[in-house]
Amino acid sequence: MGIVRLSSLLLLLFLQLCESAPPRKGDPFSIRISCGARQNTQTPSGTFWYKDFAYTGGRLANATRSSYIVPPLKTLRYFPPSDGPENCYNVRNIPNGHYQVRVFFALVDDPNFEKEPIFDVSVEGTQIYTLKSGWSSGDDKSFAESLVFISDNSVSSCFHSTGRGDPSILSIEILQVDDNAYNFGPLWGKGTILRTAKRLTCGSGRSAFDEDYDGDNWGGDRIWTSIKTFGQSSDQAISTEDNITHVSISPNFYPMKLYQTAIVSTDSQPDLSFNIDVDPDKNYSIWLHFAEIDPRITAEGKRVFDVLINGDIAFKNVDVIHMTGAPNAALVLNKTITMTGRTLTITIHPMIGSHAIINAIEIFEIIAMESKTAAEEVRVLQTLKNSLGLPLRFGWNGDPCVPQQHPWSGADCQFIDGSWVIDGLGLDNQGLRGVLPNEISKLRHLQTINLSGNSIHGSIPSSLGLIAGLQILDLSYNLLNGSIPESLGQLSTLHILNLNGNSLSGKVPSALGGRPLHGASFNFTGNAGLCGIPGLPACGPQLSIRDKVGIGFGSLIAILLMLVCLTCWWKRRQNILRAQKIASGREAPYAKARTQFVPDVQMTRPYRIRDKSPTHESAPPLLS
Repeated sequence: MGIVRLSSLLLLLFLQLCESAPPRKGDPFSIRISCGARQNTQTPSGTFWYKDFAYTGGRLANATRSSYIVPPLKTLRYFPPSDGPENCYNVRNIPNGHYQVRVFFALVDDPNFEKEPIFDVSVEGTQIYTLKSGWSSGDDKSFAESLVFISDNSVSSCFHSTGRGDPSILSIEILQVDDNAYNFGPLWGKGTILRTAKRLTCGSGRSAFDEDYDGDNWGGDRIWTSIKTFGQSSDQAISTEDNITHVSISPNFYPMKLYQTAIVSTDSQPDLSFNIDVDPDKNYSIWLHFAEIDPRITAEGKRVFDVLINGDIAFKNVDVIHMTGAPNAALVLNKTITMTGRTLTITIHPMIGSHAIINAIEIFEIIAMESKTAAEEVRVLQTLKNSLGLPLRFGWNGDPCVPQQHPWSGADCQFIDGSWVIDGLGLDNQGLRGVLPNEISKLRHLQTINLSGNSIHGSIPSSLGLIAGLQILDLSYNLLNGSIPESLGQLSTLHILNLNGNSLSGKVPSALGGRPLHGASFNFTGNAGLCGIPGLPACGPQLSIRDKVGIGFGSLIAILLMLVCLTCWWKRRQNILRAQKIASGREAPYAKARTQFVPDVQMTRPYRIRDKSPTHESAPPLLS
């Protein structure tokens, strides 16, 4: 008991220090999105829901009435298979920190829809939840909640189709909490996600949704599901209106009301026991809440109990008054366990006194956060998606490689140096109609590229020669034109190259022409303009760059001279035609008279000159 007493004193000192610690300055960041809504909504208590705008794809629909949000949200967003298997809400401009991320699900209010879709949910690339059949039958089953650290100023929450109906999302909440909230020990940190498996307020008859009992906002907005009893014939609920001390303490900020109700056992059944179904081979963090609100217990030593988890003693000789220093004071105990079976059992076994007590229970699944795909590679894949006109059914939303249960179709992943990278593209026979962007070379870990059997046009990017580890390149049966880049000859690991069935032209690079002799398999057939290797036509004389420039310059001069000659010829031709028109009498009458007068004048000039000369005789006058 000496060790227990010492630990109790240390815990009491810690609680007092925390209780006297100054509150955090400012309000935590929060954003709530009413999915499918075209207008903002505000609850009577002041909770603000943003309209759904530019966060994701999918379709809008009316939602069946929900009982857990006040006022009820009337719309949702759903994602049919034609939109792809992965769809995400991407919320940006989020301050980095620790966040409670909660997603509510609902049913489409349409009799033609499958009533209860089953799908997976991920946050920041890590799968946190799989909906189970019957989720729509209870409020506490119709949402997924997690605590996650954000370090890139954005939150991504994705919904992955399992082929059983269309994922349908009612709302998303992103609420900042204290950076140290729910610190459960050495495994806790930025590489860990806590998923809420169960949160109970014991002895209360009303669940608390969309409110945290008016607690400190830095505790988040937890949803406490009420449980009046554990279903045992002898346990009972008790409550008090007295103030509870040691509450709303950093970093979890539990509300006082949580400790004003409890379940206690009776003489006929002294143990209290609670069971919950969980996934095996997972770690769970369990938080147990106690306050001695029973008016029959006023001093330490009157009620002492053990807490057993799956039959093992987790906390021995717990005396709430002794550990807190007074009745009506909150005590929180935390334990991390590894599950081997599917049922988690918490038992409160009295050691002194005949009754056990408990006020609230929280159970979190501890999930190792998956490493994301390298950001540069994600950006390149999005560029490739747009450039190739990837069909909508592919999706390509969220992270390409995580969660590992739902990678992108057509993109192969490899884990290297702490992050995922793309080492293969397999998009053959998918109806692609765009062009290959130069940015594809930034996928520098690619080993295979298969884009055959599409309608990709344009030229082959020379940047492909920068992918040093490329082993297979299959661009056959597309609409590619232009020449084969010389840079492909630099790919020393390339052993399969299929460029057949395109409209390529020019000489095959010499570095590729001799490669098949060393065991590689290259195919250039079906390109009428290719030449220079066995099996293809021989190439004509090859000119140097200087020769090509000279020929081009000379051709330009010749074209200019030809244009000048043609212009001169055209002008001369126009003059001749005009003269012919004048001669044929097709001009106006006054012009005709003028042309007759000009010869008369010319005929009189010789006479006048000779008449004035002193060395000639006078000529006879001309007849008129």
